[in-house]
Amino acid sequence: MLGIYSFYLKQTQQKEGVFSCAPITKTVALQTQQLAHFLGYKSKTFQHESELSMKFYVSDVYASRIVEGCNSISIIILFLTFIIAFSGSLKATLIYGVLGSIIIYIMNIIRILILSMLMYKYPEYQYFLHSLLFPAIIYGTTFLLWIVWVNKFSHLKKIKNE
Repeated sequence: MLGIYSFYLKQTQQKEGVFSCAPITKTVALQTQQLAHFLGYKSKTFQHESELSMKFYVSDVYASRIVEGCNSISIIILFLTFIIAFSGSLKATLIYGVLGSIIIYIMNIIRILILSMLMYKYPEYQYFLHSLLFPAIIYGTTFLLWIVWVNKFSHLKKIKNE
């Protein structure tokens, strides 16, 4: 899966001349902007001129940048790899894989918006917010989904209960 994603990035990102992020990164930035608008916040996104990232503005202030690592695809691949490795029935694995991926994706958009709003309001806490607090949200969500998977749906539960 990671190889396919790497190939996708090589085919869709542009680093020479005019920078252009992969469509999924642009989509995540746009959906974060749409969520901000829905919640009543003025925001906008633009392709960064000199790097592979999307600039996220809150009230005309450059608050954060959204890079490929922020689009949640790598964490979704990690999540899916885990549930496949500790699979349950085919039906449960497919349904949980899809639903878990959607939960991670939505949680990531919420995470990016909250992070951007806090970085707009408290730029002096950028390191703490970006490096410690907000990775805990996305990885914590994924970890909780794994715990539910192992305890409720995987074949390990059946082995453990025998």
